Amino acid sequence: MKRRNRAAITLGLLILVLIGALLLASAFGAVSIPALDIVKMVLNKIGISDFQATWNPANETIIFQIRLLRVIGAALVGAALATAGVLFQGLLRNPMADPYITGTSAGAALGATIAMILPLGLAFSGLGVVPVAAYCGALATILLVYNLARVGSRTPIISMLLAGFVVSSMLTAVMSLLIMMSDVLQLKLHSIFSFLMGSISVQYWSQIAVIGPIILIGIIIAQFFAFHLNAFSLGEEQAAYLGINVEREKLLILALASLLTACAVSLSGLIGFVGLVIPHAVRLALGPDHRLLLPASALAGAIFLVVADTLARTILAPTEIPVGILTALIGAPFFIYLLRRTRREYAF
Repeated sequence: MKRRNRAAITLGLLILVLIGALLLASAFGAVSIPALDIVKMVLNKIGISDFQATWNPANETIIFQIRLLRVIGAALVGAALATAGVLFQGLLRNPMADPYITGTSAGAALGATIAMILPLGLAFSGLGVVPVAAYCGALATILLVYNLARVGSRTPIISMLLAGFVVSSMLTAVMSLLIMMSDVLQLKLHSIFSFLMGSISVQYWSQIAVIGPIILIGIIIAQFFAFHLNAFSLGEEQAAYLGINVEREKLLILALASLLTACAVSLSGLIGFVGLVIPHAVRLALGPDHRLLLPASALAGAIFLVVADTLARTILAPTEIPVGILTALIGAPFFIYLLRRTRREYAF
């Protein structure tokens, strides 16, 4: 009972912090908008209340057409990357694993690069061709890596890591070659670097409507793998003794983590360290039990990226820093600090 109470209190506090972060992030910007006005606008919009509009009508446009899109997008991306990080670290039994370790980032980057070359103006459910291509590239890469690593009916972890490294290097080289050879890409270098450095690029509510449910459902499904990830911490043989179909569960966990990563990439480009540092920090604070680690990491990842994105667009205003740069500047020193502070082995 004490463990359940502790988990409920921890998750409740994280939810409150996330709500506060979303509210403050929506309030800050080139035009400051009182948090109370934002609450009233949202409650009016969803039909819960009917407050009299005492605010500037332009502020309502800013909130619903710009700010909320971005902060909700940041929360979704942060939650997806952090959850994927927990899944990869639990599956690989390695706290240094992150969502891009299987070459997902390189596949997404190549997909986006190819989309920029093609003269296409298509869109799918509000998503432009570049994020859709990035999404497809990420998923295609993980399927390639999995099949390359497969040995008979098994997929050894080491083989998968090596295949991911090799495929990632090859796709990065192909992308660099395309950039050098294509006159079209030479004119789009800013867009390419913006994607590679990471930037929350949500412009339409239809993007949230398509990607948001996939991420939320993926995070919920991840919770059902908590027992399996706890078993994997004992080793694959011990997990098999507990009645787990090891190869099937590895494939399902890998597919889910890659799907979450691909969804995040389609909204933000390549943002590093969220999927590495957040699960690492939460595991140190709350322990290795994935029943609590998964939801807590999702909430902490959402909070971290909302705050980081707010700093990225306000700290040097009107200049905007790509949020991927800021997460690296924050995440790398913090990760080094955690490593130096603990000086002990991980218990998975």
